[in-house]
Amino acid sequence: MKINKKNAGIVLAVLAAFLLLMVYTAAFGFGKTGTGSARNIKRGLDLSGGVSITFEAKGDEAPSQEDMRDTIYKLQQRVDAYDSEGQVYQEGEDRINIEIPGETDANAILEELGKPGALEFRLTDGTVVLDGSQVEDASVRTQEDQMGNSQYVVELILTDSGAEAFAEATGENIGSTIEIVYDGEVISAPVVEDEITGGQAYITGMTNIEEAQNLASSIRIGALSLELREIRSNVVGAQLGEDAIHSSLLAGAIGLVLVIILMIVVYALPGVVSGFALIFYVALMLVTLNAFDLTLTLPGIAGIILSIGMAVDANVIIYARIREEIGTGRSVRGSIKEGFHKALSAILDGNITTLIAAFVLNLMGSGSVKGFAQTLALGIVLSMFTALVFSRLLVVALYELGFKDQKYYGREKKRKVINFVGMRKVTLVIAAAAILAGPVAMGIHSASGNGILNLSMDFVGGTSTSVDFPENLSIQQIDDEVKPIFENITGDAEIQSQKVADSNQVILKTRVLSVDEREEVAAALQEAYGMEDKAITFETISSTVSSEMRQDAVVAVIIAAICMLIYIWIRFRDIRFASSAVLALLHDILVVFACYALVRISVGNTFIACMLTILGYSINATIVIFDRIRENLVLMRGSALDEIVNTSITMTLTRSIYTSLTTFITIAVLFILGVPTIREFALPLMVGIVAGGYSSVCLTGVIWYRMRGRERKTAS
Repeated sequence: MKINKKNAGIVLAVLAAFLLLMVYTAAFGFGKTGTGSARNIKRGLDLSGGVSITFEAKGDEAPSQEDMRDTIYKLQQRVDAYDSEGQVYQEGEDRINIEIPGETDANAILEELGKPGALEFRLTDGTVVLDGSQVEDASVRTQEDQMGNSQYVVELILTDSGAEAFAEATGENIGSTIEIVYDGEVISAPVVEDEITGGQAYITGMTNIEEAQNLASSIRIGALSLELREIRSNVVGAQLGEDAIHSSLLAGAIGLVLVIILMIVVYALPGVVSGFALIFYVALMLVTLNAFDLTLTLPGIAGIILSIGMAVDANVIIYARIREEIGTGRSVRGSIKEGFHKALSAILDGNITTLIAAFVLNLMGSGSVKGFAQTLALGIVLSMFTALVFSRLLVVALYELGFKDQKYYGREKKRKVINFVGMRKVTLVIAAAAILAGPVAMGIHSASGNGILNLSMDFVGGTSTSVDFPENLSIQQIDDEVKPIFENITGDAEIQSQKVADSNQVILKTRVLSVDEREEVAAALQEAYGMEDKAITFETISSTVSSEMRQDAVVAVIIAAICMLIYIWIRFRDIRFASSAVLALLHDILVVFACYALVRISVGNTFIACMLTILGYSINATIVIFDRIRENLVLMRGSALDEIVNTSITMTLTRSIYTSLTTFITIAVLFILGVPTIREFALPLMVGIVAGGYSSVCLTGVIWYRMRGRERKTAS
């Protein structure tokens, strides 16, 4: 749409109405239930509680740990399909807990999830041809029948051994029935129409999609290493009090205001535009989180607050470009047009690179990794829309309405080129020292017997203490009175609490408690609340992040890095750009890792989220500098490569500083005002922001120069 003086007012009015609509929807919603409002966003176990279900393995003997791990991993995949923030972990020797956030009907969850039992495929004479362990997956599909009508079918994916056994059984029993028996009950009896090879089969004859979904669910849940029975199910309350949420939201609001003020001071009129764009972005983010039914956790709130700083990035790139164009003598109108045009490639390349990482993480990750990837992808798309559409329309409309003087936009001053390449020995030594601080700290802690890292119960498991209090305690009372009892005995502040709905029962999870510590806890609780000994029970629980989940996360990150490398290689037509970017990312991640080792921050679920955040954040700064180097290789043809690199970094230095500063401000406010759990997430993020800014300015261009400089010293 071409904006001129005649329609500029209309465009401005439409943008204002759209902004107010998004803000109103996020704040209040529509109708009695407040449809679309932020308060209706699905929240995780830490913010709103959910359903907790405990299963026990059937049989007289305790199951092997291998079977328990396999069953937990498969159940986690089932729960992920229901909610990416759900948790599955072991309790004691033979029990498995499932916790799904945001739900209040345990029976409904059990019905939808299914009660895990034995699964067999057998002939009518009772001969078993296949068992559940040989079924890899079952899902609902649609096919056309012989009459061309659409029908629902259940697609089976078998393991290699299952494919072989099923091919033999179907080949010998064409025209016969193979019963699917789940927990002793025949749930389907399809007729074999032909020999089925290749490990893929389809069950037809479904009357509706509900029947197909129920059959697929029963097959999936029955394809476990163990046969389970439900022993209890509860609705549990939030793990954190309202103060935690309020302080985080307050931090977000203060951070947003500070960022807007900074942008106005630095960029004048475009800074005002970026302020409205940021408000629009936050409101749109909240509305779409609701629309896509994504689950929000406390680290998720931190991620949104972080995204406020990251969303500034595209605006900074654009406005810096506009100032540069004005500095060359171009008209304000022409500078606005050219500024958006020249900034486009850097914005697209940076965000698409991160979007690729989010796609891979969502596809291959599980649990919190998948949830993080979904939120990250949503934030990327919305931030690009905000910068490239909303901001552009608003800037052009204001220009046409009379804001045409250069004083409203500013003029980029010519800066003395800084010799970053010449300082490479110093900058590389600093980077190496920051990285090596991690292994050194880990060695010192290991030698002192404290473990190389402070692994949380998310990674190493712990103790679950169930307490039936004489009275119904509030979450605030639990935080203020009960948790300190545990902290004084354990010396560890990492304590998770859950209230069981409609009862006085509270479940507290801590690191593993010794026998003496359990006795101390029981005695302290009995003295404080006058309860009997039988009101307190202890159970050992496994990590909520299984070894398989950790492996999935590592593999997903590696593949994401490879995909980003390939994309940068293709876009910049030089693998050295891609290699430099990946090395810079490795630097940032290792520096953050060193922070965890030095400060002894608890390594848990937020550790994974932090590392993934840095992965997405750091690549943007690098892409902006590489984009300018790519441009200057043409504009400065014949110049020395070190001059091109130094000039490119200097030209983008303002952007690098302001983007890092705005992002740092939002997280710093969160660190100051947040609860201990969120501070443990905010501190390494601040370190990562500094590391990312340092690597993009001081390392990436230098590394690329060293890789290419050995071939030739000038651009051709």
